[in-house]
Amino acid sequence: MNDYLPTHPRALRELSAIEARRALLDREQMRPLQALARELRAEDRGKVPNFDPLDGGMQASVLFLMEKPGPMTDGSATTRRKGSGFISRDNDDPAAEAVFRFMETAGIDRRLTLIWNIVPWWNGTRTTKPEELVAGRDRLVRLLDLLANFRAVVAVGGRAERARGLIEARTLPFLSSPHPSPINRAARPDLWWAIPAR
Repeated sequence: MNDYLPTHPRALRELSAIEARRALLDREQMRPLQALARELRAEDRGKVPNFDPLDGGMQASVLFLMEKPGPMTDGSATTRRKGSGFISRDNDDPAAEAVFRFMETAGIDRRLTLIWNIVPWWNGTRTTKPEELVAGRDRLVRLLDLLANFRAVVAVGGRAERARGLIEARTLPFLSSPHPSPINRAARPDLWWAIPAR
């Protein structure tokens, strides 16, 4: 890990932090993942964020499979709060901050992890259509084929659970966790606070 790079909740609200993270995308452990992200972008289904190079990259052993990227992963947005262009626990949003803090509480070294989404593209809406889930699950196969070091997959949220059959067919342990969104925190606080233990 590059200790000089900021890694803390909402670190990627700063343009300098985003630029420093982009400079790491050409590292050897990131190249196959970046190639996959480029392939997915070429499908033109929406904005596909970069993998976070401060996570484990090709050496990751645990995949945390989220549901769908949000607006703070879109680095090309022209809104007042510009996104980072990364799927990262360091993004400037409450769910990413919760992921950061929960991983820290659970003692999970980020260098062992990779964060991705069952639906890999952001298309301007949090709504997820059934056909997006099917297409995303099909694209997930490409990621699983790349990463020989995976030892487990954690589905974060109900939509990510749709990958269960695909993961279990590869004889990988499949665990699940509630989504760390503010909506879940408000509606199901007991489940939300139990996430690190899960």
